[in-house]
Amino acid sequence: MKLSIVTTLYRSAPTIDAFYRRVMAAAAPIADELELVMVNDGSPDNSLDLALALHRNDPRVVVVDLSRNFGHHKAIMTGLAHATGDLVFLIDSDLEEEPELLGQFHARMARGDCDVVFGVQEARRGGWFERVSGALFFSLVDVLSDHSIPRNVVMVRLMTNDDVRALVRHRDREFLIAHLCQVTGFRQVALPVRKLSNSPSTYTFGTRVEMAVKYLTTTSTRLLYFILYAGMAIFALSLLTIIFYISRYFHSGIGVDGFTSLIVSIWFFGGLTTLILGMFGIYLANIISETRRRPYTVVRRVHRAPATQPPDRV
Repeated sequence: MKLSIVTTLYRSAPTIDAFYRRVMAAAAPIADELELVMVNDGSPDNSLDLALALHRNDPRVVVVDLSRNFGHHKAIMTGLAHATGDLVFLIDSDLEEEPELLGQFHARMARGDCDVVFGVQEARRGGWFERVSGALFFSLVDVLSDHSIPRNVVMVRLMTNDDVRALVRHRDREFLIAHLCQVTGFRQVALPVRKLSNSPSTYTFGTRVEMAVKYLTTTSTRLLYFILYAGMAIFALSLLTIIFYISRYFHSGIGVDGFTSLIVSIWFFGGLTTLILGMFGIYLANIISETRRRPYTVVRRVHRAPATQPPDRV
């Protein structure tokens, strides 16, 4: 059996060597043949040089060098497309997800009742703000998204080759790996894992908000239905209000004086219109992104031992 290990590199220089030693040691008892696919996602440090040094010393290391930074999830999809193993172990190289989880995941998959084993955090890491914002994100996803994703899911997962080949067939331009994995299907099992806090996250608050907005507006049609129902409810409420004031005027002669109600109505409907137009604008922007059909990433060069060649899945 051949096992592929896929990871990405971005500001990963401090952990590359330790990650390589630990993940290869964890994989050695499991597979007869190994490959470690490292995708350099335009890292500004010397991560590429360190990865190439590993490649020169160990032909099992494959380095996929992207032409620039394309983003974590797109780099992952590129790495999966270059994986050739019967099983594919996906994990970040920052050591916050322990490479030794491979043994636990493989033992669970060996039962034969699943095609994917993925990790979920037992308790979300970070301070109160990160925990609250994470809980809010997953709650919004549960309510608004057409496809929910497991709460507190992490990147680490072990997949069969069939699942990986189906996963990389997706051509979405804006996506989250966890969502595409759920949409792809297959038999999936979650295992609790502990995510460490060895380094500060490269995902800023603004990046997280942007990812949440893009995710909801590219995977959810419920938002459009909520807008439709809200518009219908507001129209019905305003119609009943008009009927009420007209009826009161004819029965008791009491009219509506002042500009307060007019100003409040203008602000309310103006804000509602702006919100709806903004939502439509986001959807249109995502439609434009999807119809461009640009590649996920641009590979500058693949450093691979000449014995094997990757399948053409990109």
